[in-house]
Amino acid sequence: MAARRLPLEGVTVLDLSTLLPGPLATLILAEAGARVIKIERPGGEDMRGFAPFVEGRSIPFAMLNAGKEILPLDLKDPADRARLEALAREADVLVEQMRPGVMERLGLGHAALRALNPRLIVCAITGYGQEGPRAREAGHDINYQALGGLLSLAPGAPDHPATPAALVADIAGGAMPAVIDILLALRLRDLTGEGAVLDVAMTDAMATFAWLARAQMAATGRAPGPHGGLLTGASPRYGLYATADGGYLALGALEDKFWARACEGLGLAPELRDDARDPAATKAAVAAIVRARDGAHWRATLEPLDCCATMVRTLEEAACDPHFVARGLLAGRAEWDGVAMPLCDVPLARVLRRDPDAPRRVGEASAGGA
Repeated sequence: MAARRLPLEGVTVLDLSTLLPGPLATLILAEAGARVIKIERPGGEDMRGFAPFVEGRSIPFAMLNAGKEILPLDLKDPADRARLEALAREADVLVEQMRPGVMERLGLGHAALRALNPRLIVCAITGYGQEGPRAREAGHDINYQALGGLLSLAPGAPDHPATPAALVADIAGGAMPAVIDILLALRLRDLTGEGAVLDVAMTDAMATFAWLARAQMAATGRAPGPHGGLLTGASPRYGLYATADGGYLALGALEDKFWARACEGLGLAPELRDDARDPAATKAAVAAIVRARDGAHWRATLEPLDCCATMVRTLEEAACDPHFVARGLLAGRAEWDGVAMPLCDVPLARVLRRDPDAPRRVGEASAGGA
């Protein structure tokens, strides 16, 4: 039987990125069959110092960088810079995550790289993009969500502000757009023979996530206030409700058929089921009903009704859920000097990725004559 082909076989990616956005993007490319050469400064990138550790090795680093070749280079050293240039002449993609201007100061500006290899696709991931008044500002995920207006929609209560649980800007504003843009640029290169420079700004995608609030703003001239949108707290049909034992019920019964089933399961008073009349009163009634019973009761009562009501699971519970186990979620493994670690899950169809059952190794590897 012929070996299974992978979509990015023969594609070489140079990864100059650090921390989360770029490394996750190149991990996805590696899982699809690309050869990824991770260029690290001597001593390693910052993620190597992120806890938790197993036998002195960073699990977060392993999760994002297993399956890549690792090549230490000091890009301020002319000899090491020449080695990177030699790799760039033969590579298909280069991903970098430095502030605008840094690559130029290193003598590795985007124009210079393209001059070395006109077919090279250079993908630069930054917080605010290569151009604009904020281009050189520092920031992290929470800053990008804040500046883009996304955090204003559900900030929590003034006495207990809600820190976002998901790194939306890093992953959905950085890693995912980078992968999409790189794949499209590879396809465009098939048609034109030319590479490209891709400017991925993590803050740009925050407008995408605020699409419904922006629609309301366009229609009324005003954006919804905190917790004032359909999906951010204004509707009794969509939100979190505390249970008697400290758990949470996630209700997403937006459609009338689901809402009707949920109302039956909750035992909501008939006069409150028309939530358009007094949404706040209906929401308060639902909250009181849910808080009167524990999570086990609502799990047994509402989940079988197929009404978009789900008890919030812990990560430990999710890892053991038969559905996720059957789909192989969380099954990926990394191996670092014989130490087993998890591999970061990536949203690729199994048919497009490497054998998910084979462990990905972490460690130094020679590349390009290194």
